[in-house]
Amino acid sequence: MAALALPVLSSSSQASSAHTLQPLPYADNALEPVISARTIGFHYGKHHKAYLDNLSKLTAGRDYADLSLEDVITRSAKQAGDAGIFNNAAQLWNHTFYWRSMRPNGGGTPPQALREKIEASFGSVDACKQLLAGAAISQFGSGWAWLAQDGDKLRVVKTGNADNPITSGLTPLLNVDVWEHAYYLDYQNRRADYVNAVLDKLVNWEFAQQNLKA
Repeated sequence: MAALALPVLSSSSQASSAHTLQPLPYADNALEPVISARTIGFHYGKHHKAYLDNLSKLTAGRDYADLSLEDVITRSAKQAGDAGIFNNAAQLWNHTFYWRSMRPNGGGTPPQALREKIEASFGSVDACKQLLAGAAISQFGSGWAWLAQDGDKLRVVKTGNADNPITSGLTPLLNVDVWEHAYYLDYQNRRADYVNAVLDKLVNWEFAQQNLKA
């Protein structure tokens, strides 16, 4: 699989694991009022970090520790006994991707190349956003909604728990986290309000375009 625009691996011969917690691409209060600094503090500082800590423990002394995160995901997905490794590796990747799927003062009109792909695949940007919102809101329990590339076309998919489109051979372009820890401090059970606010005000179309494959 070709590397995406998001690097989530840093090699270090001194570390027990080559995988790292990438810094946020903005200040923890930069997404307010849609997502509060308090939510970012718990989500990034506690949940996201825990996936790295767990992955480091599970891969210590194994060849997984020296693989790219994408390779850890694709290899462990095929090994029933490595479900714990898959879940933590995928969640580490998914979250790093999620932070970059948003930006302060996001939303608006996608860049031209992405907009043309969206219009060819869905008819309009609004139709794409409606499908993304529908996937995110209807995902039962914890999971993710994704805009992904499948050959020449774009698709909206949803995945449960830690799953992501990489294991299906798709190229993720952006995602929306619908685990409760992503929104509950700010929105309680109003998942739809959170999802629509992210898509209207924070979605990072420029990042999605960077992930497009030629």
